[in-house]
Amino acid sequence: MITPIRASARRGTALLDRLHEAVVVADGAMGTALYERGVFINQSFDALCLTQPELVAAVHRQYRSAGAELLETNTFGANRSRLAGHGLEDQVRDINAAGVRLAREAAGEEAWVGGSMGPVGVAGQVAGQFSAEDLERIFGEQAEALLEAGVDAFVVETIPWLVEMEAALSAIRRLDSGIPVIAMMTFNEEGETQGGETPEIVVDRLVAAGADVIGANCSVGPKPMLDVVARMTRSDVLLAAMPNAGLPQSVEGRLLYMASAEYFGKYARRFVKAGVRLLGGCCGTTPEHVRQMKREVAGFAPGRESRRAAVPGAVAEAPVRRGRSPEERTALARRLAEPDAFVTSVELTPPKSADIGELVESVRALAAAGVDAVNIPEYARISPRPTPLAIARALRDAVPGMETIIHYCCRDRNLYGMQADLLSAHALDVKNVLIITGDPPKAGEYAVPTAVFDVDSIGLTRVAAGLGRGIDAAGRETGIPLSLNIGVGVNPGAIDIQREIDRFRRKLEAGAEFAMTQPVYDPLLLESFLDELGEPQVPILVGILPLHSYRNAEFLHNEVPGMRIPEPVRERIRAAEGQRASRAEGVAIAREALAGVRSLRGVRGVYVMPPFGRYELALEVLGL
Repeated sequence: MITPIRASARRGTALLDRLHEAVVVADGAMGTALYERGVFINQSFDALCLTQPELVAAVHRQYRSAGAELLETNTFGANRSRLAGHGLEDQVRDINAAGVRLAREAAGEEAWVGGSMGPVGVAGQVAGQFSAEDLERIFGEQAEALLEAGVDAFVVETIPWLVEMEAALSAIRRLDSGIPVIAMMTFNEEGETQGGETPEIVVDRLVAAGADVIGANCSVGPKPMLDVVARMTRSDVLLAAMPNAGLPQSVEGRLLYMASAEYFGKYARRFVKAGVRLLGGCCGTTPEHVRQMKREVAGFAPGRESRRAAVPGAVAEAPVRRGRSPEERTALARRLAEPDAFVTSVELTPPKSADIGELVESVRALAAAGVDAVNIPEYARISPRPTPLAIARALRDAVPGMETIIHYCCRDRNLYGMQADLLSAHALDVKNVLIITGDPPKAGEYAVPTAVFDVDSIGLTRVAAGLGRGIDAAGRETGIPLSLNIGVGVNPGAIDIQREIDRFRRKLEAGAEFAMTQPVYDPLLLESFLDELGEPQVPILVGILPLHSYRNAEFLHNEVPGMRIPEPVRERIRAAEGQRASRAEGVAIAREALAGVRSLRGVRGVYVMPPFGRYELALEVLGL
């Protein structure tokens, strides 16, 4: 009979054999993933293995679905020293055992489980607070608990001092288990540990201490970490790299990790070319980062970019939307998927009262004229109005066959409320949803309007895509997958065009299925944006906003965020004499813009934004 430890040793040997032949992709961050799911930082994240096991298991499953072949246990701080800060020092064995069980259930037979072991104390206090014997005793207790629970490898990570890492390796080797050890130090942007050791010193010392895989994790993003691991290269060393998603940045009071999944994918290849065999992510990385790394490095032999081969046990890359039949897609989604499609939509102005009868009649007239859809914005100014979801539901009953697109912004509701609204949209059969971050609310009758912004449009798109797989933001199953058609906004006239392109790509990675642009007046500007972007992966509806006066044009250009009206266009409106001439010139400019964008790559339609609810202007622009 094979004992659990012998079975683990056998799996660990298979892991080392695999690392000698190909790249193994590990998972990403656990701590930041749990934090994003509402776990406060003053809690023991490790204790969640006992108190909220399904939450931890959901993160493991998402990483496994993204293609991770090594899942790390949620035991980074599950040593006696760290747990003592939460009064849990007597639960070392129980927490580590639960952590291994949860990771093993998600890993199944095709992936390995690595027992995560982090530093024993707060950075900067470790060496002074503990003797080498103390460190070895603390690490030894945790390592023994992980070993008994059946890990395939020990992952000693984010260690800032060599004396601490050497104590951990000594404690593990005393167990004489045959389980491989992955040892990753943390380095600063100058390429040194907290103790001042260089990568060259670290790799020599860790080889002597018996580490099987050596590398770096946490602290820095891909670029500085690549410099570090390149300095560790030795013919007898298996290298590992698990960087953060860049350094955290403060955005409107929140610390966010900004490195996109696509950026990680690009650096994944560079790590492999440098000889890295074990590649994963640390703080701020998500299943999308892992999925992108997996896609980029699958089949590349380390250091030989041109060689591609099938990777045993790899999880096939799948689209964000899985298993949705054509019948489950909205009529708009099916229409946009047609190669020669050109969809027309008109943006509505929500009424000031709960009486939407006049709006219904206007939409009936638009339908009779041949308009394919109407889109309903959130109203940010002055006073409350009926919600887009309510209007859309009423229109579906009153004007059968008219497709509706509701705008949904992150400004007004917290994350729980937003998920509830998306569930409601599915239940009410209002399934075309344009997700936008939203502008700050405008002051009106309410002196101090409050904005929420729990997430931005990228984050909410990712949440909506998860709901499409039947999983909410906390990793819980929702009962049924939602069949939402998720749209996002994009501004081809943004001042910082590279930032806009990066954000748009991140929206696509998060799960967007179509896009709607800010108003376009210069088709060449949109064409240049599309060329810079590369082949769009989703159909695009171009915004067309007919101007009605020079003052209107100047206001939009100078005071509305994201609007950019070229000077020649403003001059054409200024030169028009009188209200009727200005209106006619505004329609002419809009029609020219529509004609100019119609044949651009990726454009599948337009949506017209008539000012002040003058829907007859929209029909003029569309030629209906």
